[in-house]
Amino acid sequence: MKASLGKIRKSRHYSEDFKKQLVSEFESGKFSVLELSRLHGMPFQTIYKWIYKYSHFNKHGYRVIEMKDSSQQKIKELEQKIKMLERTVGQKQILIDYLEKMMEIAKEELDIDIKKNYSTPRSAGSGNTPKK
Repeated sequence: MKASLGKIRKSRHYSEDFKKQLVSEFESGKFSVLELSRLHGMPFQTIYKWIYKYSHFNKHGYRVIEMKDSSQQKIKELEQKIKMLERTVGQKQILIDYLEKMMEIAKEELDIDIKKNYSTPRSAGSGNTPKK
C-alpha cells in the first residue's frame, strides 16, 4: 500500500524561544506581522496568537492592528500639505508687504492716502438717491 502524500498533515512545532524572539522583533518595530509571516513562511494568524500570548504590551482581549503603510502614507500627505500651506502663507505675506509698500509710496510721492481713514469727511458725490 502506498501512502497518500496529500493526506499527510504537516505540523510544525516551534520552541518558546523562537516564538518570543518573533514577538520581540515585532514589538521593536523591526518587522511587521506580514513581513515576519513571509520571512518564516508561516501564517500571520499564528504570529498574532504568539503576540497575544508572549507580548508585554498587548494583552489578550485587545486587538493588534497594524496600519504601517496607511499611517506612514497619511503622515507623508500631511507633511506635504503643511509645506504647501507654509508656502502659500509665505506668498501671501510677500503680497501683503508689496501692497503696503505700494501704499506707502503712493502716500509719499503722489500724496494719495489709500488706507482707510475714518476722520475724512464723506464726499458729496452725485447727491442723494431717492429711496424706493
